[in-house]
Amino acid sequence: MIWFRRDLDADSNLLTIVIEIQGQKYMKSPCEVIVWDVLPSIRAAIAEELVRRQISQKEVSKMLGITPPAVSQYVSKKRGYSIEFDDDVKAAISRLADDLTQKKVENLVERICEICKIVRGNESTCVPSQCE
Repeated sequence: MIWFRRDLDADSNLLTIVIEIQGQKYMKSPCEVIVWDVLPSIRAAIAEELVRRQISQKEVSKMLGITPPAVSQYVSKKRGYSIEFDDDVKAAISRLADDLTQKKVENLVERICEICKIVRGNESTCVPSQCE
């Protein structure tokens, strides 16, 4: 199982993410975790939610400002599926999907950042691809 834990190094005052995989600990910067794991997982969850609402992958790509192949990879779980979200994150993604379908989103980046903040606020985020 992989668990993210935030640590503040007392000597350097740097925040790092400690990732534990089967007893082995690895350290990554928070930005690295966000770019490689969190943001792709959020985009994938939004794309899946929109497709589940019968919106075409082409239209989803326009809504999210990504390519149709990226949407296809998100929906087929070839990309961006490494994080299992808690219910509060899933609810925020659902609200965003509602607003996207009703054309009520003025700033998509800001809304995705809000979801990212919720994810980062959760103390334990499981990455199921490595869960036992």
